[in-house]
Amino acid sequence: MKTTVVSLITIVFLLSPSYGLSQSKKGKSKILKVGEVEKLAGDFKFTEGPAADAKGNVYFTDLRQHLILIWTVDNKLDTFRTESGRTNGLYFDKQGNLAACEGDPGRISLTSPDGTISIAADTYEGKRFNQPNDVWIHPNGGMYFTDPKYGSDVKNLDQDGMHVYYINPDRSSVVRVCDDFEKPNGVIGTSNGKTLYVTDAQASKTYQYSINPDGTLSNKTLFVEVGCDGMTVDKKGNVYMTPRGKHSVDIYSASGNFIESIEVPERPSNVCFGGKNGKQLYITARTSIYRVAMTTKGVN
Repeated sequence: MKTTVVSLITIVFLLSPSYGLSQSKKGKSKILKVGEVEKLAGDFKFTEGPAADAKGNVYFTDLRQHLILIWTVDNKLDTFRTESGRTNGLYFDKQGNLAACEGDPGRISLTSPDGTISIAADTYEGKRFNQPNDVWIHPNGGMYFTDPKYGSDVKNLDQDGMHVYYINPDRSSVVRVCDDFEKPNGVIGTSNGKTLYVTDAQASKTYQYSINPDGTLSNKTLFVEVGCDGMTVDKKGNVYMTPRGKHSVDIYSASGNFIESIEVPERPSNVCFGGKNGKQLYITARTSIYRVAMTTKGVN
């Protein structure tokens, strides 16, 4: 009888979520993902850069067709901008301005709610940027962006390397805040403006930094030995990453522990939260855009 009781306790313990089933790398856990991955639209050339506005509409790019598109909260596809300069990453500020990484002209542009386009930054020390890739806007209005380069002429750089930059809130200056990356790509920060995550796609590593009051970075720490295209964070501080070469979105806790994978039919490039309730994860993946319901909201 004693042996039977021990066996039952053991079985219950093994089946308990606290035992670690939520850490399964097979993506079986549903602690964050509560719906199935749904394809919203397809037949694009290369989707990237999703970002949600205050209403939950999700803007994304088809960079090879120079388009910025919108998936509305009413489940309709619309076009926001044509001739976008091969825009990649997008992000909204508190005033509703849309920041865009325009790869062809090598600049960060801002589109106001009334449609006026201005330039936030297009040079550093008199030279144009390489190919701005991803951008995140600090709560104070400052902007961090990565500047790698992709393509056949990758060795022909406009800058002296592939770096990370910070545009101060009044757009009067640009500071290089990281200069030791092989190829920086995805960038995202926490809602309190204290931590910045930057991925080195070439080195297959992602780092976290403390954000100083003047916008500079300190306390560089390895977050995970994973390189990715894009990232986002949720209200719980979990980090959602699109690992290069995988058909999944992988989720890590703020301490860098693996939580679960969301399998996607195509290789994801980037992610953001959006929708009317802010609990839907939107995934750009090559020729399509996908969506999945989650248990938590994003902070973007």
